[in-house]
Amino acid sequence: MTAQEIRQAYLDFFKDKGHSIIPRALLVPEGDPSTLFTGSGMQPLLPYLLGQDHPAGSRLTNSQTCLRAQDIEEVGDNRHTTMFEMLGNWSLGDYFKQDQITWVWQFLTEVVGLDKNRIFISCYSGNQQLGIAKDEDSADIWTEILSKEGLSTKRVDIGSMDNGAKIGEQGGRIFFYGDKNWWSRAGKPNDMPVGEPGGPDSELFYLYPQVKHDTKFGEHCHVNCDCGRYIELGNCVFMEYQKGNEGFTKLPKRNVDYGGGLERIAAAAIDNPDVYAISLMRPIISTLEKLSKRDYASNTTAMRVITDHLRAATFLGVDGIVPSNKEQGYVMRRLVRRAIRFAFDLGIEQNFIEEATNTVADLYHKDFPEVAKRRDQVIALLMKEEKVFRQTLRKGIKQLDKMAARGHLSGEDIFILYDTFGFPVELSVEEAFTRSLPLDPKWREVFEQKMKQQRERSHTAAKGTFKGGLGGNSAIHRKYHTATHLLYRALRDELGDQVVQHGSNITEERLRFDFSYPSKLTPEQIKSLEDSVNTQIKRDLIVSWAEYPTEKALNEMGAMGAFGDRYGDRVKVYAMTPEGSDVPYSLEVCGGPHVSHTSELAEGGKRFKIIKEESSSAGIRRIKAALI
Repeated sequence: MTAQEIRQAYLDFFKDKGHSIIPRALLVPEGDPSTLFTGSGMQPLLPYLLGQDHPAGSRLTNSQTCLRAQDIEEVGDNRHTTMFEMLGNWSLGDYFKQDQITWVWQFLTEVVGLDKNRIFISCYSGNQQLGIAKDEDSADIWTEILSKEGLSTKRVDIGSMDNGAKIGEQGGRIFFYGDKNWWSRAGKPNDMPVGEPGGPDSELFYLYPQVKHDTKFGEHCHVNCDCGRYIELGNCVFMEYQKGNEGFTKLPKRNVDYGGGLERIAAAAIDNPDVYAISLMRPIISTLEKLSKRDYASNTTAMRVITDHLRAATFLGVDGIVPSNKEQGYVMRRLVRRAIRFAFDLGIEQNFIEEATNTVADLYHKDFPEVAKRRDQVIALLMKEEKVFRQTLRKGIKQLDKMAARGHLSGEDIFILYDTFGFPVELSVEEAFTRSLPLDPKWREVFEQKMKQQRERSHTAAKGTFKGGLGGNSAIHRKYHTATHLLYRALRDELGDQVVQHGSNITEERLRFDFSYPSKLTPEQIKSLEDSVNTQIKRDLIVSWAEYPTEKALNEMGAMGAFGDRYGDRVKVYAMTPEGSDVPYSLEVCGGPHVSHTSELAEGGKRFKIIKEESSSAGIRRIKAALI
C-alpha cells in the first residue's frame, strides 16, 4: 500500500468502527501560546481529553500534520523528519483497552498487511511507591492476541532505557518499561501537579532484521533503542489516572488516545527502514535527482534534508505562515534556507524551489483541499524567499571579504557567516581555499563549540515555550480570548469586511491579532477601535455558546471564523449579546475559553488598550493590546 492508501484506509477503518472523521488542525495552534506548533495529533484535542464534550461525538479519528522544530538537526538519517502525519483515533469516555488494542492490531496486520512476526510491544511497569499498578491489563490483551497468532508472548521487565541497553531483548515479545511508558502533560508521574490526569501507554514497534545494532547506542539492542533496528509505529495512551493530594486515583471517565506515524507505517509496508523511500517522499527525491543530475544513494543526507524541509515549509505556508525573523516565521525561514543550503551541496545553484515545491504540492493536493487552494500562493512565497536568500549569500560574501582582510579565517568567523548570514560552512571553507586564505587550525572545534552553545540556548528557549496542553485556561486568558472577539468585530465595523483574521496569540500579558488590511492604521482609527471595545465591555454583553452544523453557522448565521481553519460537520459558536436582545454583537466560531460577561474584562478598573499596531507581512497588519 502507498502512504496515501494507508491514510485513507485508516480513516475508513475507524469510520466503520463508529468514529467521526475530523479535519486536521492547523500546524500553528490557535490561541495557544504554550507552543509554536502542533507537535502531536492529540494536542488540538486536549480540552476534550480533559472532559469537554466534542461536537463530533465520543469517537474521533483523523490524520494530523505535525511539526517538531526541535528535530531539525536530526534530519538526515533514515527516520527523523520535522513534519509528519499522525494517524489518530480517540475514545472520549467510550471504549477502552480491549477494543483499542484489538483494532490497532487488526489495522496494521490485516489492512496494511505488516508481518506479524516483526511487531513487538511495550507496556507500563507501574510505580509501587505512587500506587500505580503495572499495566497487566494491556499485556494480557496482547498475550491473547499473540497467542491466537501462534506468536511468542514472553514478557521481559526492562525498567529504564539504560537498563535496556544492558540486558537487551532476551527473546521477549512484550516489554515493560517505567516512565517511558507513562503519559501526562507534565511528563513523569512524580512531576505531575495535583489534579493532572495521565496514564500508561502501550507502544508498537516494527523490527527491521536487516539493520544491524550499532553499539554506540548501547551494548545491547532493545525495542526502544535508537539504533534504528526497531522503529516505533504507534502509541496507545490510556488516560485513566488523576493525581490527588494522597496519590493517584482512577478517573471516572477514561479516554484513549492513539497516534501512529503514517510515514513509518508506510515504510514498514514496503519493508524499508528508510521513510524517505515512501510514496510521499520518493517523488521529491526524484525531482532533486533530475535537477542535480546526481543520485540519491550518493547524496542521501542532502536530499533527505531538502525533502523534509520543503514538505514542512509548504504546509506552514498553506496554514498561513510567512518567512520572518520571529517565532513560526523564523522556523519556516530556517527550513527554506537549510533546503537551499543543501541544494548548494548538490550543485543546484539556480532556482529550484518552484519545481521541487510543485512536486510536494502534487503529493498532497488531492487529500488536503487547502493545499490545492493555496499551492500557487505558497510556491510564489517560497520562491521569493529563495530569491532573498541568494541575495543574503551575496551579503555573506561581502562579509567574508572583510574578514579575509585580517589574513585568516577563524572558527568564530565561520560561525558568524553561518548563523548571521546563512552562509554554508562548506562555502566558507571553499572560499578560503580559493583565496589562499589560511584557516585557523582549530576552526572546526571553535565552530562546533559555538553551534553547541547556540543549540543549548535554543533548547532552553524551547523548554520555556513548548509545555504542551492548555497553557491558556486561566482567568486572564479567558478575558483576552473574549477581548479578541470584541476587537475582531470592532475592526470589521471600522475598516470593513476586507478585514479577515489571519491568526491570534494570547499570553498572560497581552493579546495579539493578525488581520488583512492594506495600510497602517491612523491614530484616529486606533482610538476608535479602543473606544468600541471598551463600550462593549461596559455594556456587559452576555457571552454564551452553542453547537451548530458548520454550514448553518458560517453561511446562514454569518458566524466569523479564523482564516485557514478547517471545520468538521459541527462547530461551537460563541455569541456576545446585549441583555434583553436576540441580536448578538459578536458571533464567532471558536473553541474558547471565555468569560461569561464582558464586564469581567473591566475588573480592577482596567480598560482595553492597543499597545502597538504594525505590519506582520505583506497585506497583513498586527495589533497587540492589553487590559491596563
